[in-house]
Amino acid sequence: MINLQDNAARPAGCCRPEEKKPFSITARELAARGKDQIPDAFIPNCHLIYSSPETLAYNSPGAIGFGTKRAGLVIPESVMLLVSPSCCGRNSTILSQTEGYAERMFYLLQSETDLVTGRHLKKIPEAIREILQVCDPKPKVVLICITCTDALLGTDLERICRKAQEETGVLVVPSYMYALEREGTKPPMVAIRQTIYSLLERRTVQPDMVNLMGFFSPLDPDSELFSLLDKAGIHTINQVSRMRTLEEYGAMGAANFNLVLDPLSRYAAEDLRKRLHMPYVELARLYDPNRIHHQYRLFGAALGIDMDDREMYEKASERRAAFIEKHRGKRFAVGEMGNANPFELAGTLARMGMDVPMVVSNLTEADFPYIRQLAEISPETRIYTGISPSMVHFQTPENIDAAIGKDAAAYCPDAAGVEWNSEKQPYGHQGVIDLLDALDTALEKKARGTAHRADRNEKSFYGSALRGETAGTRKNHDAREEK
Repeated sequence: MINLQDNAARPAGCCRPEEKKPFSITARELAARGKDQIPDAFIPNCHLIYSSPETLAYNSPGAIGFGTKRAGLVIPESVMLLVSPSCCGRNSTILSQTEGYAERMFYLLQSETDLVTGRHLKKIPEAIREILQVCDPKPKVVLICITCTDALLGTDLERICRKAQEETGVLVVPSYMYALEREGTKPPMVAIRQTIYSLLERRTVQPDMVNLMGFFSPLDPDSELFSLLDKAGIHTINQVSRMRTLEEYGAMGAANFNLVLDPLSRYAAEDLRKRLHMPYVELARLYDPNRIHHQYRLFGAALGIDMDDREMYEKASERRAAFIEKHRGKRFAVGEMGNANPFELAGTLARMGMDVPMVVSNLTEADFPYIRQLAEISPETRIYTGISPSMVHFQTPENIDAAIGKDAAAYCPDAAGVEWNSEKQPYGHQGVIDLLDALDTALEKKARGTAHRADRNEKSFYGSALRGETAGTRKNHDAREEK
């Protein structure tokens, strides 16, 4: 959407087009404004959306990695029917091929008449029957995914799915790819998490079973969380991404409680609490060993179990101390396309004695506790948002030593880049160790490359001097060499 307000009507802190520089705001300024005065630049419906590297995973909920469509297919033995205009269908076809789920995607494309009359909705049961005929083996679940066009039409998808299920005899589940809802109370990546767990029914409770909620791909098996839970008497640890059949998926309904590892799953966990009387506990993904250790202690105390993480806590603390001694004062850029909350990670780096001049990330109200912490330790950190059209004026900053996150690495191509967005989800002390190892390796590689270039240039200079070449003749010689 276009913001038609003139510049004079813009709230303080918003970018003015004539400034010819990207919008940014310091951590101190943003913390002072608070969650009720988020600048327009961070709000998509206040301006055009700029497709910077950061927004490759944002403009369309299914644009990269686990978007709405691929995430919904985490339900085992399922397929998806995308009901959309042809443009969304083309996009999904390409992405399903690259991400490896093309054989589970089907399309019901809307014509202009469909958009006016809504007649496409009557075709859904017929489309499902066709899917059941061509698939071998037949799917046990069909997810119906609708887009912004049906949002504007006011389509009651839940009713349509109930009717389609009655007519076809297969489980039919509603899902939504509504970019228009990104700023609502239940944006697409929150809604799809609720969809994923919507088929669970309560089974006889097993006291030693827990469900890990939060990610669409498995937690790193080396994370100490598994051994800590096992030692505490929790021997069955379920992850929906590990379930291969609908029966295995259904067994998650016997969990004693859910462990929420990503705040985007909070809504789904609350739905399970109300619907199945299945309680949940939330643990954040952190990169400060002290805070991880404190969180484990609180978790254990709340459940009345022993969470003794001292061994891994000491390993992570030693790795952190070694990294600080080696790299203190290095300059870091942090982006949001990584397996971390960018504000929490930026604050952790600042507490380690690192310089964090920039964070590139959109934000929500839930980020403000981390933003306030960042403002206390590194108040001049500048926060950019990749969705602002003003980012067209972004220039690569100088002297950034390392960039964390796929987007930050793209914005700072000369830095040691660590994308840190593998589908193997890091967590806990092991995640801290792995991240610092990756950063250490990247920084060493960059240093060797810089030293190699400097050495090569030095030899070239002395070689020219020994041949009696002047700077001018050397420049001409280099030009001839390039030709």
